[in-house]
Amino acid sequence: MPRPDGRNPGDLRPISFQRGFTNRAPGSVLASFGNTKVLVTAMATDGVPPFLQGRGKGWLTAEYAMLPSSTETRKSRDRVHSVDGRSVEIQRLISRSLRGVMDLTQMTERTIWIDCDVIQADGGTRTCAISGAYVALHDLLMHMDGKRVLRGWPLRSPIGAVSVGVVGKEILCDLSYVEDSKAETDMNLVMTGEGKFIEVQGSAEGAPFDREELTGMLEIGEAAIRRIFEAQKAALATAK
Repeated sequence: MPRPDGRNPGDLRPISFQRGFTNRAPGSVLASFGNTKVLVTAMATDGVPPFLQGRGKGWLTAEYAMLPSSTETRKSRDRVHSVDGRSVEIQRLISRSLRGVMDLTQMTERTIWIDCDVIQADGGTRTCAISGAYVALHDLLMHMDGKRVLRGWPLRSPIGAVSVGVVGKEILCDLSYVEDSKAETDMNLVMTGEGKFIEVQGSAEGAPFDREELTGMLEIGEAAIRRIFEAQKAALATAK
């Protein structure tokens, strides 16, 4: 069955990482997966959470939000003490994923903040955010290294993420909203440049999936993430 946008099952949507999108944050990227667009910024502040104070290492955390106009019907803003549970889950995923490729002992006691703001949503916002966050984090660390506030290079590997799923009994990659909304199985994969998985988030929305389908989703997702690595590398090779 042809996909709504004419892609083959394993094809990504057009992806891009526009660096230097804003001029305030040392790391600033507009990440686009088709019509999904996420502004990712990376900044560092002095100090670490109390549980890390005095240990001589840094920290990384992320925040995620969808702007009111990112969806067809206005989405209410998150409020203090009333954050959307989905937003909390996603920002924890982004934080875990990025810390998974960081050697925080190479940092002094500073906290890196990754802010991911969805400005347009069409499926795969969390995977777009993680993939863009790698580029923004890289640019921030280059800035910090230039100021000689790092002990060594803390970023151990590229990291990329993509959604996969089963729609109409067919395994598809990088689902748009219209595909995701009718998927029998929905899964998000986060992978390092060495081919190791940091996160495999999957659940059957309709019929349970079997081992063969699971293997197929992992294979199609890994191939797609390797193409994301190529796009990240190309973006970082160009001037901001």
